[in-house]
Amino acid sequence: MTVLSPPRPVVIERALRDARAWCAGHTIDDRPALAHAVRVAVTIGDHVAAPPPEVIAAALLHDAPELAPASPDVYQVLTTRYGPEIARIIAALQAEHQALDRPHPPIRVDDQPVLLASTADKIVALTSLLRRARATGNVTRSFARRPVLCALLPHFRAFQHAAQPRVPTSMSAHLDAVLARLEQVTTGIHTASTR
Repeated sequence: MTVLSPPRPVVIERALRDARAWCAGHTIDDRPALAHAVRVAVTIGDHVAAPPPEVIAAALLHDAPELAPASPDVYQVLTTRYGPEIARIIAALQAEHQALDRPHPPIRVDDQPVLLASTADKIVALTSLLRRARATGNVTRSFARRPVLCALLPHFRAFQHAAQPRVPTSMSAHLDAVLARLEQVTTGIHTASTR
């Protein structure tokens, strides 16, 4: 049983329906975008006992600003369909995604719903990257081709440390394990590039 197993709260049912429609034809991490959204929602449920339905709905829809039709305004649609709290969580997650393109992205851990979804999103995305790198047969070479991601690893580690006292222990440990593996691989890349 997961947080998406029937019977589902109405808000989750509606979010799953909209996520299916908005994710159709899109990919994230070389997989259907819906699979990513579902994994983020399920990851929250794996670590949080009885998570608020609004957080699960926001997790399902967190990539809507990038995937939903541009017109009308996606945040207006989200607010109308789901209320201001879910739209707010999604807007905060989107701002966090966009900040990763700037030097020294801020780390916010003061908003629990956003923090849970953000941590789960990182676990899913980074785990997926590791899985795809393993599938290539050469994990080190795969990550050597991702210098932007490698440069972000200290940020993700700082996020994990800041979030640690505010998320469930198992969730922090899960992110820690993924980051430790990535750090091990990228350390090898650094060593190889200095020879």
